[in-house]
Amino acid sequence: MAKFNIDRIRQLAGEMNLSLSKLETTSKLGKEDFLKSPDKIDSTKYNLIIAIEAAIDISNHIVAKAGGRTPQDYADCFTVLGELGVFSEEFVERLQKMARFRNLLVHLYWQVDNEKVFEVIKEDLVDLKKYLQGIGKFIRESV
Repeated sequence: MAKFNIDRIRQLAGEMNLSLSKLETTSKLGKEDFLKSPDKIDSTKYNLIIAIEAAIDISNHIVAKAGGRTPQDYADCFTVLGELGVFSEEFVERLQKMARFRNLLVHLYWQVDNEKVFEVIKEDLVDLKKYLQGIGKFIRESV
């Protein structure tokens, strides 16, 4: 079976969980309070980048070790996980949207709608938690 670098996955998952914890705290703010705080907005964007990039890095590692095809881009690494049976097609689509949102935050940051950032932390953080649970299950079943 695949030989995953468990220490590396744990490190990335730890960074992801730390960012998710910060994002959850921020998500408890009201929309108005969030939108009038440039520091909260900037911190939120940064922590979203960290959490999503950690998921991408974990995915690329698993794909490489599990024998999946080479992903064409960040969103495609989640597609390959779907092909390997790690996640459902519907969940893969949600993860792909997160990867594309990460690209927007990194490359077109001036176009990011801060209301959309607020929406993401209110509604989509659960997907990243489910992602970690699914990865953990896949690794346990693969060893």
